Amino acid sequence: MRQKLSIVKIGGNVIENKTELSKFLKLFACLDGLKILVHGGGKLATQLATKLGIESKMIGGRRITNAETLEVITMVYAGLSNKNIIAELQANNCNAIGLSGADGDAIQAHKRPVKEIDYGFVGDVDGVNSQMITILLEADLTPVFCALTHDGNGQLLNTNADTIASELAIGMSELYDTTLYYCFEKKGVLKDIKNEDSVVKYIDSQTYQQLLADGIIADGMLPKLENCFHALNKKVSKVCIGHPSMLNSENELFTTITL
Repeated sequence: MRQKLSIVKIGGNVIENKTELSKFLKLFACLDGLKILVHGGGKLATQLATKLGIESKMIGGRRITNAETLEVITMVYAGLSNKNIIAELQANNCNAIGLSGADGDAIQAHKRPVKEIDYGFVGDVDGVNSQMITILLEADLTPVFCALTHDGNGQLLNTNADTIASELAIGMSELYDTTLYYCFEKKGVLKDIKNEDSVVKYIDSQTYQQLLADGIIADGMLPKLENCFHALNKKVSKVCIGHPSMLNSENELFTTITL
């Protein structure tokens, strides 16, 4: 029987709230078994860029990453956000190690080709170094990945944190029974955006198509669900979406997604 592995992605709105982040990190530290954390930090990067007089450009919710913006992102993602998270996990007796995709050649990517939009130094993932990550897990270390990858030729690339979490889950599912958790400020996929408790508790492929047709899954939830089903189709066991409190085994109000 394969070991279980939890891969948890934490959303920016939680990272930017120190109280909520501390609550989440306590829950994550108490999560049983092997685990990996993935985080972004986009709003913090935007705030620092503004202080430095660097304009942040977004198209369709995606950041345009020029050379100056990449420097800021690297400072915030791999530096400030990542190390603060690591320090707090250590305080919760979770021996964590902070990583970008470049560390240990963990996550390889290529610069996104220019089509209608030039996203700049944005990466699309090519592969995950599951053997290296396994060495860390077997040494009782908990990897904490920021949203940076590399192209193997010395170039760092800004990469969507949801995608990194999905690709890590896919890569590690070759060796582990992997569950992917997307934690954000809502309790799950909601039937009614105005009703916080209207959680769709279970979604499979058929339910997903119906929710799409009904317009319940739309906007920012669309790419998140696409990542979920992409992971499931690549042998990830299960995907869960909800508030960080879903990591507490007593909480049952969140969305579980299966094929």
